Amino acid sequence: MNYAKNILETIGNTPLVQLNSVTKEVDALVLAKVETFNPGNSVKDRMALKMIEDAEAEGRLKPGGTIIEGTSGNTGMGLALAAIIKGYKCIFVISDKQSKEKMDILRAVGAEVVVCPTNVEPDDPRSYYSVSKRLGEETPNSWYVNQYDNPSNALAHYEQTGPEIWEQTNGKITHFVVGVGTGGTISGIGKYLKEQNPDIKIWGVDTYGSVFKKYHETGIFDENEIYPYITEGIGEDILPKNVDFSIIDGFTKVTDKDAAVYTRKIAKEEGIFVGNSAGSAIKGLLQLKEHFTKDDVVVVLFHDHGSRYVGKMFNDEWMRERGFLEEKITTAADLIRNHADQPLVSVKTEELVSHAIERMKKFKISQIPVEDVNGFVGSLDETDLLRSYLQDTYIADKPIKEVMGAKYPVVKMTVSIVEVSKLITKENQAVLVDLENGNYNIITKHDIINAI
Repeated sequence: MNYAKNILETIGNTPLVQLNSVTKEVDALVLAKVETFNPGNSVKDRMALKMIEDAEAEGRLKPGGTIIEGTSGNTGMGLALAAIIKGYKCIFVISDKQSKEKMDILRAVGAEVVVCPTNVEPDDPRSYYSVSKRLGEETPNSWYVNQYDNPSNALAHYEQTGPEIWEQTNGKITHFVVGVGTGGTISGIGKYLKEQNPDIKIWGVDTYGSVFKKYHETGIFDENEIYPYITEGIGEDILPKNVDFSIIDGFTKVTDKDAAVYTRKIAKEEGIFVGNSAGSAIKGLLQLKEHFTKDDVVVVLFHDHGSRYVGKMFNDEWMRERGFLEEKITTAADLIRNHADQPLVSVKTEELVSHAIERMKKFKISQIPVEDVNGFVGSLDETDLLRSYLQDTYIADKPIKEVMGAKYPVVKMTVSIVEVSKLITKENQAVLVDLENGNYNIITKHDIINAI
């Protein structure tokens, strides 16, 4: 009988699949190493098991111990699977930008999950780097994994993934393209492949808000390049020891929008349901297409599964809110698409200014139309309110009709976005849209900017 003695024995030997549609403009054979076939649905299963086994052999991880790690989700899943089989507890620290699905999956396999803010410096005590390190120091009989600097990370790919790709391509691979986060995947695979053939080119895919590309090209760690980004699983605001820049031939950067759009394209055009970093990798590969010829064999690695991004990249509303959804926006009706089903928030002339302020706070809006029994007669916005407050600190107790500005223009749903844009000025902060059923909606500068 042919069976695995436990789930860990199913790690590795993932398929290499030819891409046909999303890479049709590339003049080369493009093959995807689909790592979602690992039991934890990501490439991280390989290094998670390797790091645990090496820590056990070296006595750093003892029976009944607790595994502690900062993770974007996938490494945590790999560690959790191994911990279940081997009898360890897990505490994972994750940043709040990661998908809810990732957090829920980690809890589903028995891990304790600690969520930290994304938009803080790496050495900030609230960062997921700092919190995971602190928990490792404070928790009895624990082992802090530190995948960023743990050499077993890259070694797993040197021993497993690299040889698989070499064997599957019969040694014909000419280029390897992959997103870079901890650096273990690109460094381990790249080292093995270059040992077999030094002419193989190793390309890393970076994201805007990360330091890798500039550091590789100039040796400068530019803190001005560090800012929050949406793309998950790649890019860093630190230089992990696992990133061996000497092995990498170059980097290309991919925007958050392109990463999200191409994540969806892979699913719809290739039938391969993969995650956010796969979208980055494919867009990066397309940006590098001038480096490939018809005789080349290009391997791109898909890190993880699309099920972890159902509430994000595969959700139309999430994509639309960020301006990532490729929709044609030409009319007023298109501009209000995101909130067309939400009732218009307004105030009455005889209400107090304090009521308008409360409503603006509750609904997180900065302008509000004013009505009386005959219809719209005025407007309020936060700039007017601030100006009025500076003149009269008791303004909150006055009727709205005493401080309101001019009423907003009203347009039909078919009016063009160009005409709507002309109506929004310094003096006029919004436009009302007649929904032709007795109801109205509102277009603000925010809607125009999202459309742009």
